Amino acid sequence: MPTTATLPVLYSFRRCPYAMRARLALIASGERCELREVVLRDKPAEMLAASPKGTVPVLVMADGTVLEQSLDVMLWALRRNDPRRWLQPDAGTLDDMLALIAVCDNDFKPLLDRYKYPGRFTDTEDSARERGAQFLHELEARLSVSPHLAGAHATLADAALMPFVRQFAMVEPAWFDAQPWPCLHAWLSDWTASDLFTRAMPKYAPWKTGEAGIDFPPA
Repeated sequence: MPTTATLPVLYSFRRCPYAMRARLALIASGERCELREVVLRDKPAEMLAASPKGTVPVLVMADGTVLEQSLDVMLWALRRNDPRRWLQPDAGTLDDMLALIAVCDNDFKPLLDRYKYPGRFTDTEDSARERGAQFLHELEARLSVSPHLAGAHATLADAALMPFVRQFAMVEPAWFDAQPWPCLHAWLSDWTASDLFTRAMPKYAPWKTGEAGIDFPPA
């Protein structure tokens, strides 16, 4: 078993959906790391030295290799160990799942940002909400056919999209709950009530230089 000194180091922020999806994949795979919780307004120099982009998650390997994108962290972990078959969908292929994730990241996420932070953009909140809802309609259609986005069992697609759907739902919970998306509502509720999600969401004190990080995932 690797020691703490040889474990990959994961710089993370609990509420960030990108970091959330990375943590979910690490738990699902069983791959251990040293988690360092980040305060985004006071980012550790060590994280910025490894990844000047300054966003989480960042996974730093013992050999100095750096993964700077959440999807890369997910794929790295699951390609090493995938006991839940997250990379093996019942419906479609891995490329199909990656295409759906790309739509989420490239199209839905900008609308989510405009909906959640309307003062930062010229778009109106309602416009962003309604355009974002079109993507959620598409997810509802998928989930009306199967309990998960790529078939009978949860996969990479579910874990990668869920944090962003959750964030969208939290902007106006009453509005979200009133939408005609029973399958999407059930899917999101099942995820947020799961042991996997609970294990991904503990609150940790911010990491400081010289301190040991958290052995992650938690038992």
